Amino acid sequence: MVGTNRQKHSIFIDIGLILFVFAALFALIRLGKGMMIPFASNHPIQISLRLSMLPYYAGRSVLRMFIALVASLVFTFLYARLAAGSKLAERILIPLVDILQSVPVLGFLSVTIVFFMGLFPHSLFGVECASIFAIFTGQVWNMILSFHQSITTIPRELREVSDMYGIRGIRRFSMLELPYAMVPLVWNSMMSFGGGWFFLAASETITVLNHDIRLPGIGSYMAAAMAQGNAKALVYAIVTMVLVIVIIDQLFWRPVVAWSQKFKAEQSSAQEVPTSWVLSLLVKSKILEWTHEQLEIPARRWYVKVSAPKQSHSIVAVPQNGRIKQWIRWTLAAIGAVAVIFFMVRGASSLMELGWKSLLWAVVLGFFTMMRVLVAVLLGLIWTVPVGVYIGMHPKISKIAQPFVQIAASFPANMFFPIITLVFLSININIQWGSIFLMMLGTQWYILFNVIAGAMTIPNDLREASSIFRLKGIDRFKRLILPSILPSLVTGLLTASGGAWNASIIAEIVTWKNQTLLASGLGSYIEAATTAGNWPKIIWGIIVMAIYVVIINRLLWHRLYRLAETKYSSE
Repeated sequence: MVGTNRQKHSIFIDIGLILFVFAALFALIRLGKGMMIPFASNHPIQISLRLSMLPYYAGRSVLRMFIALVASLVFTFLYARLAAGSKLAERILIPLVDILQSVPVLGFLSVTIVFFMGLFPHSLFGVECASIFAIFTGQVWNMILSFHQSITTIPRELREVSDMYGIRGIRRFSMLELPYAMVPLVWNSMMSFGGGWFFLAASETITVLNHDIRLPGIGSYMAAAMAQGNAKALVYAIVTMVLVIVIIDQLFWRPVVAWSQKFKAEQSSAQEVPTSWVLSLLVKSKILEWTHEQLEIPARRWYVKVSAPKQSHSIVAVPQNGRIKQWIRWTLAAIGAVAVIFFMVRGASSLMELGWKSLLWAVVLGFFTMMRVLVAVLLGLIWTVPVGVYIGMHPKISKIAQPFVQIAASFPANMFFPIITLVFLSININIQWGSIFLMMLGTQWYILFNVIAGAMTIPNDLREASSIFRLKGIDRFKRLILPSILPSLVTGLLTASGGAWNASIIAEIVTWKNQTLLASGLGSYIEAATTAGNWPKIIWGIIVMAIYVVIINRLLWHRLYRLAETKYSSE
């Protein structure tokens, strides 16, 4: 990245870079110290609505978001790579993602906070871990599905070349799979990061064991402002969140998007590519050029040398390796099966206490929620495909639109729910239908970001070929654009569907002052059970939701997924 071209260096850029690094380290140390202070649940932290506290609160929230993002990336690489390793693992692990991404974060937040508080008693770090875990669960599933889709659609010729040269294991991951998946992974990571803001207020303001626990953060600041009816403080929080999102976009995501374009698979270079003013400045840094020449290049050569395949004359080495991997897979499958059977037996007796009518009613409510989810996803599809394709295929438009899309996707839609509820009440919109719109606010962005990523990965040589053959309008969309974006589009539909199920818990029951609007559905069923502390109903609601999710994903989304993987793979 740095040092490949001779640039005119500037001492001011190096000074600015040094100051920025020291400022970032100072902020990291100060914010990190705040996560480790002593804590007792009967002495909650008071959230101040003073304007001067907002920068500190925003920093605490951003730190949680980035810790969750790093954890999500590590887990994505391990999980998706394991799922792509064999058909057996894929049949188990990918449906498990379908279930986990749909399980409401708020449904098990009380359980996780008790667990982490037990691990770190008398310390705020336990509550911080529970909050980070909640954000992690809102980020990771979309990234797993995107990365898995990318590495399973690698063109056959690239796989054959890597096999021919003995590129396997970690070397195959770093030299083939990660570069090929880079562009969709960056955009889905951006979307996942934005999705983490959706549950920020809920993860920073937790009620457990009759205690209200509030973590310092912009989400808890917003919640406190709404609880006190302080409109001025709420406006301050909204403005601060917008500024934070724009700063993160310009200093982090925009450079990463521009950098990721070098991994785009094409035979001719595009005339327009995404750019970043930060990346342009860093190229002129003498410090980074020295780091590239003296540290990065030697480290890369050392890595290539140590990761090169060793010549071996042992004819039993490969089968032995295969047997070990097979034993590991079967052992993990057996452990998982035993755990599932154990919890099924333990839970069956408590579920029987609900009675057959209550069990069947939850199934009916699940059907209502399923129909809302499908309608919300399809309505989101109508506008996100044309807009996403236009943004992805025009880098200049992408440069302008990305911050606005990032703000819209990152801003917690549930913060608008009270205002939208007031609108529903004033114009007499039935919440049974209005909840569909509330679901769309939090899920349509998954489709948009995946479509943008898919459109950006269309090779420039294919675009030039479509121009030579004068493909325009609907014909160009059917022959070039749709086949190219279909793998990413299906991933977006799959994650949007899971996000809609997840959002149902706060979209089917909304409150404004003393008025509560309740939609008949599984989300409101789980929310009411969580409020009442009725664990049999919570568990049964999550089980019913998981069953519906698996059925819909198996019958609809994964069939489209296989079609995209086989018929429309780039090979």
